[in-house]
Amino acid sequence: MGKTDQGVVTLWMAKHYWNQSLKYIGYGGTGKQVRDILHVEDLIELVDLQIHNIEKFTGKIYNAGGGLENSASLLEMTQICEKITGNKIKIASETETRPADLRIFVTDNSKIENETGWKPKRSVESVFQDIFEWIKANETQLEMILK
Repeated sequence: MGKTDQGVVTLWMAKHYWNQSLKYIGYGGTGKQVRDILHVEDLIELVDLQIHNIEKFTGKIYNAGGGLENSASLLEMTQICEKITGNKIKIASETETRPADLRIFVTDNSKIENETGWKPKRSVESVFQDIFEWIKANETQLEMILK
């Protein structure tokens, strides 16, 4: 939680919240890597749908994520965090791409959308706003973990 290998979205907001620096790593160091973002409430709604309609899901495998509509680059995430927090932090640039770095990760939700009607309802901005509110409401407890 709040580490680059465990959740870039929480990390990005936490660094902006506490005015700490970040780094765009790889692909020229410009922050143009893209990730899709799924709000936890959208995931909960999907799990609830599965629990109450188990027969529709038995033996099937689906991709479920933010999808193309809920994707953002690191640079766009930075702009959203700046807008929400009012903080502009230092972001360094490391141009070298590491072997395991991904340029783009966007989930194809078409199968689950077509078969069940489920799709994410919450926007990228609402994900960041909710993380901000969560950090703010639990600042004392989260500071030791995220700062």
